[in-house]
Amino acid sequence: MRILIVEDEPKLLIQLADGVGAAGYAVDLADNGVHGHHLGNTEPYDAVVLDLGLPKMDGLSVLRQWRTAGRTIPVLILTARDGWHEKVAGIDAGADDYLAKPFHMEELLARLRALIRRSGGHASAELTCGTMSLDTRNSRVTLAGQALVLTSHEYRVLAYLMHHQDEVVSRTALVEHIYAQDFDRDSNTVEVFIGRLRKKLPAGMIETVRGLGYRLAVVA
Repeated sequence: MRILIVEDEPKLLIQLADGVGAAGYAVDLADNGVHGHHLGNTEPYDAVVLDLGLPKMDGLSVLRQWRTAGRTIPVLILTARDGWHEKVAGIDAGADDYLAKPFHMEELLARLRALIRRSGGHASAELTCGTMSLDTRNSRVTLAGQALVLTSHEYRVLAYLMHHQDEVVSRTALVEHIYAQDFDRDSNTVEVFIGRLRKKLPAGMIETVRGLGYRLAVVA
């Protein structure tokens, strides 16, 4: 899953990047509204963390322009602790949730997980596919109760497929959602990760839909 963080305070931006990245997400960063707006318009993200007090273009303007353009990506806005009016304006502009500064990283991650789950139609923090379970709170995957040992990229591929269970996911979509923008992307490596996952999962769980991509399905 891929997250965009738009924040102009350097120390906080680094803390957010480290915390969100350590939770298993691919992370892109922007330190002003113009750059953030451009990335949100041109790159596919699973969620955005958006500060409202940004240089060059304020966060509310960024959000309004995304929504006007039909961008439905989940957005978590960051507001000042006493800025209740900012919270109201942000929600009215199309934000999905808000978090007041200062905050605990654990709460921000929990809110991100909830936004991503809801956007995919999932109510629980634990996603299941047959006997396989993925706990988004601790990035833990089990199969028939036994923990699966996965690399970070294997986990990202599987997590994206789990969030889009029974849907056909193209190789391009996987590349766009498991790598950050500045990563040296190679679509062929996705096939490698899929191959590794197939060796760890029941036969037939990851289907190849010829010419279209992959689909995660319950195996009878």
